[in-house]
Amino acid sequence: MKPLLSVSALLSLMTLNAQAPPPVARKIPKALAIHGDTRTDNYYWLRDKTNPESTDYLKAENAYTESVMKPNDGLRDTIYNEILSRTKQTDLEVPVKDGAYFYYSRTVEGKQYPIYCRKKGALAAPEEVTLDANELAASQAYFALGGYNVSEDHKLLAYSVDNNGSEHYTLHIKDLVTGKTLADQIPETTYGLAWGNDNRTLFYTTFDATQRPDKIRRHVLGTDPAQDAIVYTDNDGLFDVSLSKSRDRRFLMITTANTGKTSEVSFLDASQPSGAFRVIMPRRAGVEYYVEPQDDEFLIRTNDDGAINFKLMAVKVAEPARKNWKEVIPVHPDVTLTNVDAFAGFTVVHTRENGLPNIRVRNRKSGASYLVSFPEPAFSIAPAANPDYQSSQLRFTYTSLVTPRSVYDFNMADQTRTLLKQTEILGGYDPSRYHSERIYATASDGKRIPISLVYKVGFVRDGKAPAFLTGYGSYGINSDPAFSTSALSLLDRGFVYAIAHVRGGSEFGRQWFDDGRMLHKRNSFTDFIACGEYLVSQKYTSSEKLAAMGGSAGGLLMGAVINLRPDLFHTVIAAVPFVDVVTTMLDPTIPLTTGEYDQWGNPEDKKYYDYMKSYSPYDNVEHKAYPNLLVTTGLNDPRVAYWEPAKWVARLRAYKTDRNVLMLKTQMGAGHGGPSGRYERMKETAFFYAFILSTMGLS
Repeated sequence: MKPLLSVSALLSLMTLNAQAPPPVARKIPKALAIHGDTRTDNYYWLRDKTNPESTDYLKAENAYTESVMKPNDGLRDTIYNEILSRTKQTDLEVPVKDGAYFYYSRTVEGKQYPIYCRKKGALAAPEEVTLDANELAASQAYFALGGYNVSEDHKLLAYSVDNNGSEHYTLHIKDLVTGKTLADQIPETTYGLAWGNDNRTLFYTTFDATQRPDKIRRHVLGTDPAQDAIVYTDNDGLFDVSLSKSRDRRFLMITTANTGKTSEVSFLDASQPSGAFRVIMPRRAGVEYYVEPQDDEFLIRTNDDGAINFKLMAVKVAEPARKNWKEVIPVHPDVTLTNVDAFAGFTVVHTRENGLPNIRVRNRKSGASYLVSFPEPAFSIAPAANPDYQSSQLRFTYTSLVTPRSVYDFNMADQTRTLLKQTEILGGYDPSRYHSERIYATASDGKRIPISLVYKVGFVRDGKAPAFLTGYGSYGINSDPAFSTSALSLLDRGFVYAIAHVRGGSEFGRQWFDDGRMLHKRNSFTDFIACGEYLVSQKYTSSEKLAAMGGSAGGLLMGAVINLRPDLFHTVIAAVPFVDVVTTMLDPTIPLTTGEYDQWGNPEDKKYYDYMKSYSPYDNVEHKAYPNLLVTTGLNDPRVAYWEPAKWVARLRAYKTDRNVLMLKTQMGAGHGGPSGRYERMKETAFFYAFILSTMGLS
């Protein structure tokens, strides 16, 4: 354990906090006055971004963090150089054929961002650079590319850029024939982009005051963007709007959905971009449905009529009303239908069974179907770019804890697969030197919770090895195992690297998700604790050598578990953590709040308020010893506001009784995703690992 160091600026600000807070803090926020709760929040003033004392506090915390980590600069550099030495810095993604062109991106040694390119007709043709992100980012401290969408005639590129991490994107249009950027520039957009088939009409998504995607607008080239027509608006604050185009290029699709409970889909013939979108089925509370066009039909994945694991329906495009839907694949009690990809000759159904993803292919002509097999005990698969509706080739990616990301073309007709590329790990990586397992911990209510883990061959289960445990467990997002180049720096130092597949994800279907949200959210935390306890009891590690990490909602997971079992973990990293749950969920002006009532509950209802308060990390800090803790945030984060982790750290400083390390690191010019350049992200990972190693005395 390393004693806390100090910097005068931080200590003076902490003295200020301990005395009378600035005037804004004297107002009791609504979050602390509802339901008769009259507590004060001594750190509420930190949410005022315009107050110099707030930013000075963050800067002082950064200076303190650097002072604590200064003795480990050499270790940080060593780990960074290890990660860099394994990375093929000049590299090429597998080209994707779209029409007459092959599209791909490539990286160049020394450059932070990808270069987007294409070749016409053949891979041997001359290269055409469509967009060099390094040029766009040259004068920017932060750069993120949002949308990248080429028109149907391949002459125009619509792309959007964020330069501060706020996720407010400015939309640009580039003429790929002349190489010039058009005057059509549209600020304040979000991710969705889609071209009409006339090659002059562009649809895009904008957001409301809470940064909820709520509108689809239509822009015609050469017209004033301020006059762009609003073609769709969702006024329900619980729903987010998204935009896409079907694989067969026939339809523009609008999907509006809340966090895993209700959805609605509208469509428009892309060859008639001035037309009106048509709703397939009006939303019904608790009913989700998602649509994939296939010839003259819509394939519809839905949980309607109690199909909790989803079933597949079909309906004619001309008459899409619910009464005309016909069942294609019935619901299965043990298999969850997660996605559908439609091709002219094949239907690809993505499922999950026994906590693992699968691909099932059906030949539309013969009616025969089969399951695509995968060799390892735990893995991740995902559809890659498949723009050709007529193709019999399915491209997907495969990875595991020991297998680097691999891109395959799978021939759906003869069931053969071709490895197109596997990410090259420089320095002689040998997968046979590492072993992965899938084990199960038993939760407090008896549920079996999977743990995917990997370690170096020769590992001995004697409780002496250090371990790194991570998890997420929210929004139905799965934590499927994937290869990590950087994790080799831990594995080669004797670590066990483990992923806890806690409830709140969808590894075992919708019920797994439902059992980790709303009034069941505490299951996520007790599941993670059970996984940590199991690693200790089975002598994979000990509590003195167990590190944990989670980000965003996974940061909430970290905050909750160290309140419940601080003795179980030696070192914890909480990245951009959602830790001030009650205050945030009671403020509908904050981005994402209203849209997440179906994830956490609405605390205006006392039962949800009381339940949230029972686990909210900020509200449950106590006078006791906590693990070594590194907390990160971004000043421009629109998803988890910087003041949540800042307030949490301030309260921990005032309450904790130990002398373990507690640090807050704020990216002053970035958002939720941290630094944007690839080398800067490597440096951040090296910082994380150096923190873990140094606090464990392994530096």
